[in-house]
Amino acid sequence: MKYGLFTCPYQRLSLERAFSDASILGYDYIELWGGRPHAYAPDLLAGDLEAVLRLIDRFEMPVEIYTPEHNAYPFNYMAGSERQWEDAMDYLSAALHCGKALGAKYTLISVGHSGFAPLQERRARLLKSLRHLSLEAERLDHPILLEPLTPMESDFCTCAEELLEILEELNSHFIQGMCDVVVPFVQQRNPADDIRLLGSRMAHLHLTDSDGITEAHLLPGDGSMDLRGLLGELRTGVYDGSATLELVTHYIDTPSEAAAAAIWRIREMTES
Repeated sequence: MKYGLFTCPYQRLSLERAFSDASILGYDYIELWGGRPHAYAPDLLAGDLEAVLRLIDRFEMPVEIYTPEHNAYPFNYMAGSERQWEDAMDYLSAALHCGKALGAKYTLISVGHSGFAPLQERRARLLKSLRHLSLEAERLDHPILLEPLTPMESDFCTCAEELLEILEELNSHFIQGMCDVVVPFVQQRNPADDIRLLGSRMAHLHLTDSDGITEAHLLPGDGSMDLRGLLGELRTGVYDGSATLELVTHYIDTPSEAAAAAIWRIREMTES
């Protein structure tokens, strides 16, 4: 399995520091968080892209996933007026162009909160959004990863069954599924079962620990998940693709220390 460093916790440091840490600590790739001050899509398109490409070359560290910040920051395609939806589509289309230009394998988007719209409206809005974005993804030949969030963060598509239903209805090679292990775990589900259910639609993994109660993404070993057991189960042929160690703003003051602890602990769990 290849392990990636997520740059989100490095918001108070330079992006160069994140690339340097990834290289020194032995990560395989970067999952690039697309928010200011580092890699916000409009900034990349306005001239910042070249600086990121230089970091990729200098540290020989590919950006495999580009993850633009969205869902009410201020873009949430699941809620708001038609004008706000169009604004979100323009932003995410720009993000797809950035992901392609960065040489990423995928651009990753998640399913935001609809504001408790009726169920059929939620479903229709998600499908409308994904159909729109899939056309741009196909034109660019740059696929999208669709990430479900926890029920604390989203009110639709929060389990593998719903995700698979949406993917099958879309029937597009340019939208693939993934699993963040926190999402099934807080719903008392085994993440490996969700991965099995997604089958050939399973294209990426977010790997952290969890307290089983909140959406917090914790360092491996700091939560209540049996990560050692999960990793052993994955190694039986369930999944052997890319896995980003998705630490977020919980570690914003100590991102280097957290990145080091995360990869060391995961290696210990997989090697013992």
